[in-house]
Amino acid sequence: MFEFGRDLRKLFEKARESEDLGWLELISADLVQTEARREGVEAGRVSAARPFDGWMRSAALWREHARRTGSRASLERAASAASDAARHTTSLDQTAAAAIESGAIHLLRYDLFGGPAALTAALSDIQSLTCEKAATRSGAAALHARLSARKARLSGETNALMDAGALMDAALHDARLLPPTLADELRLDRAALSLEAGVRRRDARMLDQAGRDLRTLIEAASPDQRPLTRARALALAGAGMAALAALAKDEAAVAQGRALFEAAADQFTPDHSPLDWATVLLASAGADTPLLTLAQAEALTREPGLLLGALVRERRLTAEVALSEAMGDVQGLNGLEAVVRRRLSGPDRTQPLDWAADQIGMARLFMARGRLTRTQPRAVGLMLAEAIETARELGAPALMDRAVLAMPEPMARPA
Repeated sequence: MFEFGRDLRKLFEKARESEDLGWLELISADLVQTEARREGVEAGRVSAARPFDGWMRSAALWREHARRTGSRASLERAASAASDAARHTTSLDQTAAAAIESGAIHLLRYDLFGGPAALTAALSDIQSLTCEKAATRSGAAALHARLSARKARLSGETNALMDAGALMDAALHDARLLPPTLADELRLDRAALSLEAGVRRRDARMLDQAGRDLRTLIEAASPDQRPLTRARALALAGAGMAALAALAKDEAAVAQGRALFEAAADQFTPDHSPLDWATVLLASAGADTPLLTLAQAEALTREPGLLLGALVRERRLTAEVALSEAMGDVQGLNGLEAVVRRRLSGPDRTQPLDWAADQIGMARLFMARGRLTRTQPRAVGLMLAEAIETARELGAPALMDRAVLAMPEPMARPA
């Protein structure tokens, strides 16, 4: 007979020893943090039998915690653990594996906080690696492909996107040698790349490729075993459907996209993976999204400098401005301006992405007040231009797009 407590602990201990970290999707972000700390303590003991393996595992766990929460401290702990692993290598293959882990941490740092320099640092970590095992070579190829995709999406150049897609295809060819979690990340990245290029170029072949990748992920990721992977694939499919619906002005496709977002949100709770939850919310947010829900997302993404936090902050402020304008509440807009000005002069003012988000919100606020008071707002164009430039420099195209959308209609919009 199954004795729940004891037998569940045995299953948990067995999962801890597995190279496949997919089981982490079943535990909350707080428990991931606990496991990461435990692995680091064990790896640091003088009596540790395999310190390299322990530090590598600790790095991967801290990295997952950072991915879910946006914690800069967890990201630094992951980098420290990877550095400790590099000091305990006993073979060229272990040295390569530690460099790949370091590169993955740089990639996540870019995803969380922007800064193309992080991509350059990641590429330097995997150059000239000597990999003895085929699995390690596949890991290096997967990381190189993912980094190249980020750089290609930043440039927006068609040739760069196509080259990155070819690297993705080659890396996925050997995906059977990768840990399942990494193979899933690679497939998600290829789907995102194919989707972006397909929408931009109206390329049916690339859109079909994205659809196949997402269908494979959704079908393979059981909601009982891989809820976060399933949710991320559903959310990306929803974003793709929404983009195509906007191009075709297809209301049925809009409804399909909304259903996909709802299915993604049903896979987990906000405390299980705060950033995944906020990402789904942001992708699906519309004019009818409650302010309370946006405020909850903002509370979960308050890490200074976090790109997603800046996007949520801008969206929440935009919603508040729209509500005040709809109510004809000039005093409410004045109150919002005072709050933003205090934030711009506060301790987080040195965070460029947060600053850019507030510039966008302030510009929207000035324009709303101008419409209510029938006055011409001043410096709106300059504020938005500076926000666009800041977002561009930090590799944050989503925030740049929000600034472009905020531009007053008569003003020229940057290409």
